[in-house]
Amino acid sequence: MNKKNMQISFPGMNFKEMFKIAGMVALGVSLSACQGQLSEKPPVHPNMNMDQQPRKEAQEVNNFFADGRSMRQPVEGTVARGLAKLDTEYYEGVDENGDFIDSIPVDLTRSFLYRGKERYEIYCTPCHGQTGAGNGIIMEGNYGYVPAPSYHEQRVRDLSDGELYSAIYDGVRTMPSYATQIPVEDRWAIVAYIRALQESQNISEEELQQYDVDIAALNSKAAGEQAKADSIAAAREASSEGQEPTIALGQETITANACGTCHNEDGSPGGIGPTWAGLFGSEGEVITESGETITVTKDEDYIRESIVQPNAKKPIDYAQGVMASYSYLSEVEIESIILYIKNLEN
Repeated sequence: MNKKNMQISFPGMNFKEMFKIAGMVALGVSLSACQGQLSEKPPVHPNMNMDQQPRKEAQEVNNFFADGRSMRQPVEGTVARGLAKLDTEYYEGVDENGDFIDSIPVDLTRSFLYRGKERYEIYCTPCHGQTGAGNGIIMEGNYGYVPAPSYHEQRVRDLSDGELYSAIYDGVRTMPSYATQIPVEDRWAIVAYIRALQESQNISEEELQQYDVDIAALNSKAAGEQAKADSIAAAREASSEGQEPTIALGQETITANACGTCHNEDGSPGGIGPTWAGLFGSEGEVITESGETITVTKDEDYIRESIVQPNAKKPIDYAQGVMASYSYLSEVEIESIILYIKNLEN
């Protein structure tokens, strides 16, 4: 083969096969040249009802129904699959008789407990504090909330796990339900962590000696916190020294401490605590801390004791209720509250 008549040949291929290969190469080059170019043609919708579905969006008006709502309530008497919640111990904290269960119906693991710690610090510390002492920032900030109880009171330590769960699930007194914010298993995790807090804050000195713990430092810290609390109480008392009890101060103190959240002045039934209407000077049955039922006259001494030691004599109709102690109030504030309640009769 000379240069003048030089030809390229592929052994075993005829002309048509070579032409096909050349065409494929040319097509590949042309397609690669199209990369990065914008098409002005409308997008292809092989199935239009994927984008434009004949249905109503959430919150959209639907004239098919008389009330015009697109979002409908489930058919009465029906339950969505998987939402029957027949296990009342797990979902409600009660047995088949409606009694609170004693123990957490979930396996306790380290990760489960730490999950409870995380959830507790998010939802519970604002009121109950890091250690569960009822001294969260909302309680310490004088925002007018009913004081949160300490988890370390014997009364709370004696509560069953089901009762603690119920407080989260249903709410209790002035505490709202957290059922919408906290899933079921997280509620039980919080209960588990509360139990851990109770154990950690009520361990004996003999038990502490088994560990590498500076007991003297702990005692010093506790003494310092008590001294701080005593100092606050003393300052409160000193600031009211020489001040006379008045109805106006009583009303101011009642408002500042959210007493009206549980008590009313018009005799309305169904309150969290007994009404103040007709209270002063009346007689009624109460239950003492020892469980004895007695009849008392609801005079100045009774009201004072109810403010400082609310569990000493609880009205029989409210024996299951819980009221926090307001012993931190100054004497003039307590006297003013008594004066205010007494004046309601006039």
